[in-house]
Amino acid sequence: PVFMPVGTRGTAKGLTAAQLAALGCRICLGNTFHLGTRPGSELVRRSGGLHGFMDWPHNLLTDSGGFQMVSLLELSEVSEEGVRFQPPHGGEEILLSPEKSMEIQNALGQRGGPKSGDPPDPPETTPRSVRWLDRCVAAHARPEQQLLFAIVQGGLEPELRLRCIRAMTQRDVPGFAIGGLSGGEAKARFWRAVKLSTEHLPRDKPRYLMGVGYATDLVVCVALGCDMFDCVFPTRTARFGSALVPWGSLQLKNQRFAKDFRPIDADCGCPTCQR
Repeated sequence: PVFMPVGTRGTAKGLTAAQLAALGCRICLGNTFHLGTRPGSELVRRSGGLHGFMDWPHNLLTDSGGFQMVSLLELSEVSEEGVRFQPPHGGEEILLSPEKSMEIQNALGQRGGPKSGDPPDPPETTPRSVRWLDRCVAAHARPEQQLLFAIVQGGLEPELRLRCIRAMTQRDVPGFAIGGLSGGEAKARFWRAVKLSTEHLPRDKPRYLMGVGYATDLVVCVALGCDMFDCVFPTRTARFGSALVPWGSLQLKNQRFAKDFRPIDADCGCPTCQR
């Protein structure tokens, strides 16, 4: 299994690409929505693709961008055509269709898996996700260099999720992402949905559980058959002054640590704990 740090705009916050590589990271994420609107996919392409833009020689994965538009932008509108929205930094209205998403991800040029999917809102979006997958497959200009993962939707409804899985596994794609989860639902329901998904997805292709990064969830979901994970949790936690250690988390902004010069974890070999 692999955990992938999130570099939304081409960098993991608080870390350089060289530091990520030194930690053993061999794949990280970029976001189609953010990179496509600022600085724009054409500028990234001219800089040598996302690899050149980041100075990153290893694998990359980019997402479809639809989730960010619906969750972050109040004035976005989802239709069969795509997601229509006003860019947060100003400018003309943009339509991000499956074809446009693939065009941007092809221009970003990452070696890894661009993803195709619909913002989670079953039951309406579940069949639409399948139709959008077909449009993405047809529009994909670099299938030999970039692997396209299908995003399985269906929320917490077993029948909807199974219906989506049955349809998507009929398409010849290199891997599958499990979407529509990790949104605050009860753990028992979340784990049941993950188990249902992994039981019915091909075992000989990667099964990527999106947006999961809590330690307990990683252990449980690896046991349930998931191969890939991503989450902003580690970097976001660090930015707010917390350190993740084997016995839990330390709130480093707590007054009791103000004059404590000991390493965070004396048994850890990371650069921070070695000082």
